[in-house]
Amino acid sequence: MTPAGLKARLAERARSLGFDVVAVTTPDAIPQAAPRLARALAEGHHATMGWLAARAEWRGDPAALWPEARSVIMLGMNYGPDHDPRAAVTRRERAAISVYAQGDDYHEVIKGRLKQVAGALASAGAEIKVFVDTAPVMEKPLAEAAGLGWQGKHTNLVSREFGSWLFLGAIFTTAELPPDAPEADHCGSCRACLDACPTNAFPAPYRLDARRCISYLTIEHAGPIPLEFRPAIGNRVYGCDDCLAACPWNKFAQASREARLFARDELRAPPLAELAGLDDAGFRKLFAKSPVKRIGRDRFVRNVAIAIGNSGAPELAPVLAGLLRDRSPLVRGAAVWGLGRLDPARLAGLEASERTAEREASVRGEWDVAMAREAA
Repeated sequence: MTPAGLKARLAERARSLGFDVVAVTTPDAIPQAAPRLARALAEGHHATMGWLAARAEWRGDPAALWPEARSVIMLGMNYGPDHDPRAAVTRRERAAISVYAQGDDYHEVIKGRLKQVAGALASAGAEIKVFVDTAPVMEKPLAEAAGLGWQGKHTNLVSREFGSWLFLGAIFTTAELPPDAPEADHCGSCRACLDACPTNAFPAPYRLDARRCISYLTIEHAGPIPLEFRPAIGNRVYGCDDCLAACPWNKFAQASREARLFARDELRAPPLAELAGLDDAGFRKLFAKSPVKRIGRDRFVRNVAIAIGNSGAPELAPVLAGLLRDRSPLVRGAAVWGLGRLDPARLAGLEASERTAEREASVRGEWDVAMAREAA
């Protein structure tokens, strides 16, 4: 089979397995990636995500990751929502969960299908490596080089056909396939995504400071969330879609056709009070197939406590008062902050009327611990 014929066969197979776009680039097609990454790391924009720095030489140069690779096949699966995800942010007594986490974990959905696509290469005698956000591969620059879209000013991939809603997967192979032309940048003078960010996480177009990003703070950040960002988090308990949803190119986007990526009813703006009551077993059950499960119950309920503190609903104060007894210091610290914001008189009353060692640790001592951690 000719290289062009093999490429056509791969594309046909990919689309039959639910991928919406597929294109090819070469391992040396992203020379700009290494210096951009180096700058971000030098400025500390990766925050506590040390894994970004640990294999920086591989991320910046796909050929260094696997010198034998001759082609990189980039595939995209549309996960476009059937609603405006910003609507959930206005429902303050309910939780806003990022679109990508309302269905099944995309890693599980995509990886097996990538292997099936790659099977055509293996049968032709080529070696392959398959990646879905689990290795030092910079998928977005590679996707731009392959022509799937371009990295917008919010640093995410933008497609003229699917807007900001594409999951990416990569197949590295020793087969030499005809590369596709890269996509041009079509952002122009638009800055809708930058202006939409609640925490001003973009120091400049095309640059993201994770230390200020709500997605980082609610997902990757393990400790107490810095005080300065808590009010802006609103009711976002896992991730943030504001910059993605603001992109004008979404007017061409389509709802996903992959059933496993559809939002589950129970994850469409669930009540904050119900989420606050989750124990470990309940958390694992609710998020059994969701990427939310990887942050664990304590970090998630920390986010819920902050969201309740931002709700402006005094009737939820008893929920936070209950979390002051939580076994997790992380949750207790967030509950103190939330109750102090929602019903400071109740918090003062608890401090004055219950002076047991346990209550002191929950209400006063844990606040000091949380503040010390943030200062460090």
